[in-house]
Amino acid sequence: MCRSERVRFASLITKARFSSSESCHANEDIAACLTAFERPIERVGFEAGAMSQHLFFGLQSAGFDVVCMEARQVSAALSAMRNKTDKTDAKGIAQILRTGWFSPVHMKSRKAHGLRALLNTRKALLKKTMDLANEGRGLLKIFGVRVPRTGKHGSFDGLVRPMIEMDDVLAHAVIPLLDARAVLFQHDLELDRRVKRAATQDDVCMRMMTVPGVGPIAALTLKAAVDDPSRFRRSRTVAAHFGLTPRRFQSGEHDNPGRISKAGDRDVRATLYATANALLMRTMAGSQIKSWGMRLMRTKGRRRAVVAVARKLAVLLHRMWIDGTEFRQEQVGGTA
Repeated sequence: MCRSERVRFASLITKARFSSSESCHANEDIAACLTAFERPIERVGFEAGAMSQHLFFGLQSAGFDVVCMEARQVSAALSAMRNKTDKTDAKGIAQILRTGWFSPVHMKSRKAHGLRALLNTRKALLKKTMDLANEGRGLLKIFGVRVPRTGKHGSFDGLVRPMIEMDDVLAHAVIPLLDARAVLFQHDLELDRRVKRAATQDDVCMRMMTVPGVGPIAALTLKAAVDDPSRFRRSRTVAAHFGLTPRRFQSGEHDNPGRISKAGDRDVRATLYATANALLMRTMAGSQIKSWGMRLMRTKGRRRAVVAVARKLAVLLHRMWIDGTEFRQEQVGGTA
């Protein structure tokens, strides 16, 4: 394709991307526009976004060679342009696609997105339940009632309700909040059971859960985020993909290693950090990875040790997934 045709092609993709949320037949409309070109289209490219999954598989099913480009790289390339318009954005995306200076984004399967939706829904309900409990604590403090923080989520309603039923003012204001929280808590328990059921019915998650500290939430979170383990040629790449490796700035005589990059999926990184913290602080069973982490904690500090163990867990879980093996603690050790 000549330069003008490449620009026109990218411009159509950009405009269709903005109108896709307004029509349920967006893929058919985009495919019809692309088919109307005078010359055959070699490849279709667009920037990663909220509609990437819908556009990618829709255009792929229409017979196009589709690639989804990483948003950070596209944004950095387009920032070099003086003017930002739909036309210049289309031109920039076409040039990136033509030169190949981009990283393709892996499009996850529908099953992986389903697991991710289940985990996110459970997390959202748990957060709202905790928010309502904290709101109730704050309201009761004004009236001199202090709720102990040692109670569990399930005992909060039974602990607070007898305190406020004797006061008509408190009961009139707080009981609806407790009722709403009770409904959310029951739905959260149901989602928690679904998460555990999904993990126990999956062979990969069951193998991951043989690692000390790794529970059903951590196993499902990593499985949904990775989706296809073969897309990482080396297991060490998994830790870097989720932002658990240090940044590095090198220029001339300067060579400064920084903190972890925090790139990639934030939920996966937070889950691996919580799992590593549970392995070091709560798990009673001994293992070489825990002993290594405890030694690192004495020399590097707690936070660095937890990050290092989280990095090692990401590598270990991916390798177990690839090899189809269970956790063998006598073979775990070494450096991060």
